[in-house]
Amino acid sequence: MARAFSSDQMGIIRGSAAALTLAAIVLTAGYVWLPPGLLRLNPEMGLGERVAFTLKADILMFLWLAGCVGAVSRGRFYSPADIRGSAFGQPSPAIAVRAAVLQNSLEQTVLAFGAHLTLAALLRGPELVLIPLLVALFLAGRVAFAFGYAKGASGRAFGMALTAASIIVSYGVAVGLVAVGR
Repeated sequence: MARAFSSDQMGIIRGSAAALTLAAIVLTAGYVWLPPGLLRLNPEMGLGERVAFTLKADILMFLWLAGCVGAVSRGRFYSPADIRGSAFGQPSPAIAVRAAVLQNSLEQTVLAFGAHLTLAALLRGPELVLIPLLVALFLAGRVAFAFGYAKGASGRAFGMALTAASIIVSYGVAVGLVAVGR
């Protein structure tokens, strides 16, 4: 017997579909039209140069993460219920959303960073244009997730799906390249 989806589930489906569509458009258009020369990418780049390029692009993800840490820290400073720290209880409503966004961002950053380093080892020169595109999607997803979090599951779905899409594509490309022997 089929069950109807709740409004939250429908919101998640709509947000996720929109995010996946946007990710596909950005990655396809960016890969086709973003000139590798603009990013100083060339086919002769060695592994060290590719990793350095990726680290430079990924710094933006870590700056986002640092901002999330700062938001929780500032929230704790101004919240008497939270100033003692997370070891002494659950976050109060004053910082609960910030703490949840930080935790999720940490998890997503670790996954994305690992995937991007793997791609740095596998992609060649101009193909590295994917890295800044993936970082841009990741950051757009994180911002949308943070702003939508307080609105519930359907409010954060677009951001979560956009972040996840960038990570899933990263690992998918990496596994595909390994499978073909690169």
